[in-house]
Amino acid sequence: MIRVGISEIKTASHPEILSSVGLGSCVGICLYDPTIKVGGMAHVLLPSSKSGKIDGNPGKFADTAINALLQKLGEDGVLMKNIKAKLVGGASMFAISDSNDSMFSMGPKNVAAAKNVLTSRGIKLDGEHTGGSQGRTVEFHVGTGRVVIKTMVCTTEI
Repeated sequence: MIRVGISEIKTASHPEILSSVGLGSCVGICLYDPTIKVGGMAHVLLPSSKSGKIDGNPGKFADTAINALLQKLGEDGVLMKNIKAKLVGGASMFAISDSNDSMFSMGPKNVAAAKNVLTSRGIKLDGEHTGGSQGRTVEFHVGTGRVVIKTMVCTTEI
């Protein structure tokens, strides 16, 4: 089990498992190539690098994290045409009645930003478990593309 912490990007190959614990408003972006069984995960904190300093860490933002993850996967022999994506997280962790423009709506903003970057890069979204109001733990089985999501109330696969 390879842990992927906040703002981290890691790659692996079959039979390894990438895992992120405690995805609240953060988004786990899982990219993989089913033909060579190589994949990676980014644990994204914020939607856009335009909103803050990168500080040498591209994993912090959806736009820079996806691009950095794609570069790492390319170095591992993954071809862009084979890449599939799964998204996990992006919860609204606080019940605020009018939170569209506040920091409390960061989860949905992270999901939207990740989807926009994936679409702009021509990457197919193969599954997602996003939104809601609960944190999640995610296990990404690189060899199969299977993603197991655990919450306090259930376990789901996509």
